[in-house]
Amino acid sequence: MSNELTRRTVLRRAAAAGLLATPAAGLLSACAGSDATSDKGSDTGTKSADNPFGVKDGSTVKVVVFDGGLGTDYAKKDVQIFNAKHANVTVNQSATQKIKTQEQPKMATTPSDLINNSGADIMDTSTLINENAIQALDDLLDAPTWDGSGKIRDSLLPGTINDGTYNGKFYTLKYAYTVWGMWYNAALFEKNSWTAPKTWDEFFTLAPKIKAAGIAPFVYDGVHGYYPRWHVMATVWNAAGKQAVVDIDNLKPDAWKAAGILEGLQNIEKMVKDQLILAGSQGLNHTQSQQAHLDGKAAFIQVGTWYKNEMAKTLPPDFKLTLSNYWDVASPKAAGAVFAGAGEDWVVPAKAENAAGAKEYLRAMLSSEGAGAFASLTKSLASVKGSGDKVDDSALASANTLMKSAPADLISFRFPDFYADYGKESENLCEDLMAGRVDAAGFVSKIQAAADKIAKDPNIKKQTRTN
Repeated sequence: MSNELTRRTVLRRAAAAGLLATPAAGLLSACAGSDATSDKGSDTGTKSADNPFGVKDGSTVKVVVFDGGLGTDYAKKDVQIFNAKHANVTVNQSATQKIKTQEQPKMATTPSDLINNSGADIMDTSTLINENAIQALDDLLDAPTWDGSGKIRDSLLPGTINDGTYNGKFYTLKYAYTVWGMWYNAALFEKNSWTAPKTWDEFFTLAPKIKAAGIAPFVYDGVHGYYPRWHVMATVWNAAGKQAVVDIDNLKPDAWKAAGILEGLQNIEKMVKDQLILAGSQGLNHTQSQQAHLDGKAAFIQVGTWYKNEMAKTLPPDFKLTLSNYWDVASPKAAGAVFAGAGEDWVVPAKAENAAGAKEYLRAMLSSEGAGAFASLTKSLASVKGSGDKVDDSALASANTLMKSAPADLISFRFPDFYADYGKESENLCEDLMAGRVDAAGFVSKIQAAADKIAKDPNIKKQTRTN
């Protein structure tokens, strides 16, 4: 959740490319040259194994939560957990959907101490790092767990550290561990004796039966381009393998022309041309497309495990929400590849007044109690091992089942995090592919041109993915 694993990593990057164009850019640039690994506030309390950052009694921690599909109830629980250990520290918690609008203007002066940087109005991570506007959090990884059982780095699920690491330093804690895939109503499938497909060929065989029942085989969010991009990148990984995606992230020449990519994306092209998508999908946003699925207008939708929580108020009681994996192409180089990983970024501004308190709050979030409460309240996994073990929920159980069969290498991609403009152009092109405005060959040609433009620009700082 993302690294697109990055849940919008629930609404994530629609505004990222415009970060430097806003009036706050000058303020953000004022951070440049500062030491992003050091706390602004030096007035801390006594450090100990149970208070590794020295959060001071009587201090206040300002925490901003993104109010999206995951809600904010879990964050309120984190305050209780934090205060159980630090009763004399005040947590000033607020929630908003306007993270960039509200927080970016303050980054160079008086920022909040801890920010859940997520949603459509997100601050671009690469810019925050390049401008030294946020702190590296490697000391958080090496801190003892809240529960006192080893280091935090050893308690995190695969990919969490890697996906939050930029240029060798850990900058963003991605807290929500999302599993992406194809959601369907198992009750509907049982009623019609349909079997959820595992391959594109099986989907194309099943689709006419679904249409005959008066249901569209597929629906998607056509407003936010990173939704179809998840589908595209899962298909690219499945068709061409991990190294092809690593090469894409690293701007390798002609990376998008690797063997298998075009053939894999032609499955999406066929789905569009065969009219297997609910009419008007290109005009539906995330909740509208999800509601269409819940209303029985479409058989499949591809989103992440935040889906149930986001639509809890309108989920029909007899709807058996079940997650299946992305469909394999005909000759996959990464058969059965699973798209899962950490998202929902949490960052500590370089000029946070109470960075010690912010990191201690993150430690509380990563406790077994905090992670378990997150899974229970959101029906989505936290990026902490075992977070969903005690949650009795069929939708989350289907995600857990999928994870148990996952190969060691989970689908991931980093270029939208590395390069905001490239990321935005990829969203536009994925929207065009799903709407039939460009075919698979045209998509590959245009997105390769977008990559080449970034690669040839000497003014853009390049980043490298190693695994």
